[in-house]
Amino acid sequence: MDDPRNRLPARAPTTPRAVGQLVLGVALLAVAALTLTPEGTGWAWGSPLAELRWYAAGLDSPATVRQLVGNLGLLVVPAVLVVALWPAAGRIGCLTGLAVGAATGIEVLQWLLPLGRVVSPLDAALNALGAVAAGLLVRHLQSAHVHRGLREATPPLPRALTAAAQSGSTLVRHN
Repeated sequence: MDDPRNRLPARAPTTPRAVGQLVLGVALLAVAALTLTPEGTGWAWGSPLAELRWYAAGLDSPATVRQLVGNLGLLVVPAVLVVALWPAAGRIGCLTGLAVGAATGIEVLQWLLPLGRVVSPLDAALNALGAVAAGLLVRHLQSAHVHRGLREATPPLPRALTAAAQSGSTLVRHN
């Protein structure tokens, strides 16, 4: 006899949302690993003006371009996933707040923890800028997809209405 009390509980179905949340968690762990692993002791201040000059003068250097692209791209994957999972987070105010909060949090942790990292407001600004741009792009693509879906779901107008609209006349129904 098969007693239902002795069966193992059924596994929860894997949903795209659950998978997305798992991938978001992995992406955030990757960001933490990239930014919060020790590179010495203490911390150093990254002067924003000095860093801006360094970027401007070094755009022909692969190391400078790699640093710039890395800072712009650091929070892109989490931002894309957050907006994809929670579309309301794609509103500019919410998205900016989340991006600035995450980027600032990274720099504050690099300052508080003895990691030997450079604390840089410019890095935080570039991290947030990349996240906001990516989030807004996802929001735009979501919006275009919804509008395209509505257009495709709307049946075409009958030929008589289309012809009347093109000729500028009105349709009058005669009984």
